[in-house]
Amino acid sequence: MRIAIASSDGKNVDLHFGKARSICIFDFDEEKDNKIFLERRTVEIEEGERHQWMKTLDAIRDCDVVICVQAGFKSKFGIEEAGLKLVEDEGPLDEVINRYIEHYKFMKAPL
Repeated sequence: MRIAIASSDGKNVDLHFGKARSICIFDFDEEKDNKIFLERRTVEIEEGERHQWMKTLDAIRDCDVVICVQAGFKSKFGIEEAGLKLVEDEGPLDEVINRYIEHYKFMKAPL
């Protein structure tokens, strides 16, 4: 599973989806229960311009999950249409990604 995280500094989940200039990409291997940082992608966001969420979406189309502080109504629809799962959370990046992975594993576990 490939996870995109909107982070201004690579340490905190602190960006709105439509204003995310920086995205950290991780791969999570379910079988090995291992996450690996792949890369940090940049997005050309114009200062003061509205509705730029498509630029961010285009940068993460190869991902399965996107984690950001918040996403607007139109971007939520676009993310869903692109087949990505949106998770809204904030805080230290390691805590946020580990929280999501633990929740994911819990939900996938047999009853």
